[in-house]
Amino acid sequence: MSQHAAQRLENYPPFKSMSIKVLELDEQWRQVRILLPLEPQNLNPGGTLFGGAMASLADPIAALACAQRFPDYTVWTKRLQLNFLRPGSEDLIMQFNFPDELHQQIKTILTEKGSHTPHFEYGFYRTDGTHCCQISCEVAIRPADPNSQRLGFRNRE
Repeated sequence: MSQHAAQRLENYPPFKSMSIKVLELDEQWRQVRILLPLEPQNLNPGGTLFGGAMASLADPIAALACAQRFPDYTVWTKRLQLNFLRPGSEDLIMQFNFPDELHQQIKTILTEKGSHTPHFEYGFYRTDGTHCCQISCEVAIRPADPNSQRLGFRNRE
C-alpha cells in the first residue's frame, strides 16, 4: 500500500473530520478500500451513517484513480449517484476496483478520441460483506491545458 497516498487521503480536509481509515490502496489505484466508521460526526438523526458522508467519500475516488492512471489529463467527477440499499448501522467499507481491462479500454479511447467519460460502479459494504450502498460514477477525462488554472484533478507526483 502507498503509505504516502493513504495518509494524504486520510488527512484530506473533507475526510479528516470523518476519521476514515485507508485499508487498501495500491500504487496504481486498481484496488481501494476505505473504512467509514460509525462515529458521532458521521451519523444521521436516525443513528445510522449519514448519506452525505458516504457521498463525500465516494465522490473523488474514481476521479483520483483516473488522475493516477492518466496523469496527462485533467479529470473530475461528472456524475455521482448513490443507491442506498440498507442502513449503514455499523462501520462501512467503501470498495473501489479499477481492473486492468477497463484501464486499457479507456486508454484506447483516449488515444483515438482525446477524451472520455467512463462509468464506474463501486459500493459500501458492512464488514460481513453485506452490500449497503451502490455507487455509480462517471468521470470526465479531458486533455490537460497547462495554461489553465486547472479544473479537476491532475496527478502532480
